[in-house]
Amino acid sequence: MHTDTERCVRAVRSKDARFDGWFFTAVLTTRIYCRPSCPVVAPKVRNMTFYPSAAACQQAGFRACKRCRPDTSPGSPEWNARADSVARAMRLIQDGVVDREGVPGLAARLGYSARQVERQLLAELGAGPLALARSQRAQTARVLIETTGLPMAEIAFAAGFSSIRTFNDTVREVFALAPGELRVRAARGRPEPGPAGVIALRLPYRAPLSPGNLFGHLAATAVPGVEEWRDGAYRRTLTLPHGHGIVALSPRPGHIDCRLSLTDPRDLTQAISRCRRLLDLDADPVAVDDQLRSDPLLAPLVDTSPGRRVPRTVDGAEFAVRAVLGQQVSTAAARTHAARLVRAHGVPVEDPEGGLTHLFPAPEALADLDPEALALPRSRRATLTTLVAALADGSLSLGEGTDWEEARADLAALPGFGPWTVEVIAMRALGDPDAFLPTDLGIRRAAGQLGLPATPAALTARAARWRPWRAYAVQYLWTVHDHPINHLPVQGREEER
Repeated sequence: MHTDTERCVRAVRSKDARFDGWFFTAVLTTRIYCRPSCPVVAPKVRNMTFYPSAAACQQAGFRACKRCRPDTSPGSPEWNARADSVARAMRLIQDGVVDREGVPGLAARLGYSARQVERQLLAELGAGPLALARSQRAQTARVLIETTGLPMAEIAFAAGFSSIRTFNDTVREVFALAPGELRVRAARGRPEPGPAGVIALRLPYRAPLSPGNLFGHLAATAVPGVEEWRDGAYRRTLTLPHGHGIVALSPRPGHIDCRLSLTDPRDLTQAISRCRRLLDLDADPVAVDDQLRSDPLLAPLVDTSPGRRVPRTVDGAEFAVRAVLGQQVSTAAARTHAARLVRAHGVPVEDPEGGLTHLFPAPEALADLDPEALALPRSRRATLTTLVAALADGSLSLGEGTDWEEARADLAALPGFGPWTVEVIAMRALGDPDAFLPTDLGIRRAAGQLGLPATPAALTARAARWRPWRAYAVQYLWTVHDHPINHLPVQGREEER
């Protein structure tokens, strides 16, 4: 979009927040870059130039605006809506792969040479993988500086910098303030600090957002010990590269309140990325809803509750296991099966609030699972053990950089994986916005009530007009019948179900 100057100028002049994250405005006279919705007076057109990423702005010598803080914009929705190599690379960079494995590690995961990855990212984003990772490190450092009391040396290494000098130079260059000055500015007007060890931050999103289906779904399907709804927040444990964490996410006007407790602050970038992915916060709801409204049978559902998101997951392997456990059983039964697996094989953790007890077991921990210990039909035991073996040995990948169609083919080749299981994993674990569930019982019932074709083949044909947002159409169709997944739970600690 950044190449369409006229459209970008209109967005800047109207201060349209829908375009935050799509492009960035760099002002030639001040050498500052802003988000399109920056509240300051718009500069003259001849003084504006546009870039596709914050990293490209920084690489061109511009610093972040102190007023609109463009580095905190929602991520571009393109990376969640596309499955090409650039989108896969961006999802991996957001998950911290370059910091942990370097550019060669990123290239190996994508199946390209490092030079090819560099060339593709430069062509589309105006910055290579190192510059993009550096920009992300700067934002992580800013969060730690402003929300914790950690010494600057600890923050430097937690954010992924190789030295304190590089940390200091990068912060000054990107924000035009020394790290200490950033902390002083943030302290002015800061509310009372939270519990020790808790990182509190706001996760931005593009409006509108309907929290009912998003948090309602997560709470209704929560695995006891791993997830819970408590005091207006969805809480869960996280398995992260350097340790584990506990996150509490609460919907607020204009943002999601996020409280993170991490055993290792180096995992902050990954924790934030996975929480944003879980809640589908980088989506463009206006584009999605406009497309779905073009169908007169879906339009009333969209108008009733616009901005529905696809509840996703923090770990693709975890969700795949849970999808198998949930085959042909109720939501409550699926939770029960998953809870037994967690108690038997999950890693225990300490939760100061007492509700969470375990991490969800990794595939490696389930590799020696005794099928006879599972209270499942024999065929489903075979499905689960085969899935776990494929995830543990790496022959099946469901990570951030996975090719969606390759993963679908790999899943379909496993015994017991029909279209519903493959597509629900594609929708929630892989994040494909066009995944569709025509065989889902709730979808078929909704289709019949709305006058849509009821057979899977005919419904799939009709759904072609909803592409590439069929996963969002699923969320709206599920609202036709009343179910706990469509509503925010009541405030206070959720009663045991």
